[in-house]
Amino acid sequence: MTALSDVDIKRLMRSGKIRIKPLKEEQIGSASIDLTLGNEWYFFKDEYRGTLVDLKKVDFKKAHRMIKAKTVILAPGEICLGKTIEKITLAPDIMGKLEGRSRYARMGLSIHITSSIVQPGSDNHQVLEIVNLAPFSVALHSGMRVSQVVFEELKTPTSRPYSKYGKIAKVQ
Repeated sequence: MTALSDVDIKRLMRSGKIRIKPLKEEQIGSASIDLTLGNEWYFFKDEYRGTLVDLKKVDFKKAHRMIKAKTVILAPGEICLGKTIEKITLAPDIMGKLEGRSRYARMGLSIHITSSIVQPGSDNHQVLEIVNLAPFSVALHSGMRVSQVVFEELKTPTSRPYSKYGKIAKVQ
């Protein structure tokens, strides 16, 4: 796999192998594209706070409540899921990797703690796992460019495009 530069990304966007909607030119960096937070947030339901949760019995859909808001506050140590405004569509031979942006990491915000792969053949919005590691509360706002996606070309296209085979892919 080879990471792609802005020149490669723009070429693949023109060819349709990478599609990101909506997208502004200033979101394209030297080797990544910035992603912005939407107004959908997922927080743990109160009934799960301070309890033992058996992960064999409770999945994230059951444990979270969704709220729509322009701004949310994350307390120290709190986690939420935030959905990107952008929808990413990738060809079967292109994958992405989600990363946080350093300006927020330096303030104690971890933007994507795991499952950073944007699978080849994806056609969905990204759900970011956001954790406040700072000793103070932070405000998150819809429209903040808190994440970035880096792209790589695969040697061969996948036989299992995520938009067809991913269990969650169709609803993101």
